[in-house]
Amino acid sequence: MTGGASKRDAARGLWLGVLAMAMFGLTLPMTQLAVGSAAAPQLSPLFVTSARAVVAAGLSALLLWTTRAPWPRRAHWPALAIAALGNAIGYPLLLAWSLRHVSSAHAAVITALAPLLTAVAAAIVMRQRARLGFWGCALAGCALVVAYSLLRAAGSGNAGLAPGAVDAVLFVAVLAASIGYVYGARVTPELGAERVICWVTLVALPVTLPVALLNWPAQPVAASAWVGFGYVSLFSMWIGFFAWYRALAIGGALRVSQVQLLQPFFAMGFAWPLLGERIELQSLGFAIAVIATVWLGRRFSASPSPARTVR
Repeated sequence: MTGGASKRDAARGLWLGVLAMAMFGLTLPMTQLAVGSAAAPQLSPLFVTSARAVVAAGLSALLLWTTRAPWPRRAHWPALAIAALGNAIGYPLLLAWSLRHVSSAHAAVITALAPLLTAVAAAIVMRQRARLGFWGCALAGCALVVAYSLLRAAGSGNAGLAPGAVDAVLFVAVLAASIGYVYGARVTPELGAERVICWVTLVALPVTLPVALLNWPAQPVAASAWVGFGYVSLFSMWIGFFAWYRALAIGGALRVSQVQLLQPFFAMGFAWPLLGERIELQSLGFAIAVIATVWLGRRFSASPSPARTVR
């Protein structure tokens, strides 16, 4: 691969990652809309987690059948199973449960660690290396997002931000998602980004289908909860991963992972038209600073190394 091709792939990976983050930016508020609060519950976290994966699995089966996609080889199944545990079950279930007890702003404090944890997982699993400056930028970006989330929560009068049981659950959720991202990216070069998330949802189906049926809502649910559920089923669980897995594969999982730093700011932007929350200058300043760390991190990172072929 030529140097020019490598730069083009890096740029494509970055912009695909940004597109995925734009879609994922609504995951927290839409999940909270779906599950409600402890005082006013809507759909159960178990139902939201399992049923959204079932919806995605149905769409995946249709896509794989119409495109006559070949079955994954035996060596692919372990990585797909790990990705399913992390991205289709672990992260959405723990996130949905947590959002019953804390606000989206609180959850953003912990989920801001996703880029750093994904970079660490990529470095370990895919043996991708970067210079010390990259890690410094990753830590600086995470610190900026955490500081922003804390300031925004304090400004809105939210309390209870001290680490606790819910924060520990959120940390495990982000860790599960990060590991799932990397294992999905590991088999993307051979299976293709679209087919990876399709197989991930189908691998999870023996678990998600019975859980969804057993937790079908017995009480009336607000229409807004079904809107939130529809979004996380179609975009958070399916379409967003098409762009995200491909971005991680062609741009380098370690490098592109830092684009996740932008996710809280996409959520902030979408909250304006949906919830009437105006964008403040302080928020805009933090967004610019975070983008700067992502850009600097790209400068410090090594050339994206291809994922190892699974044989």
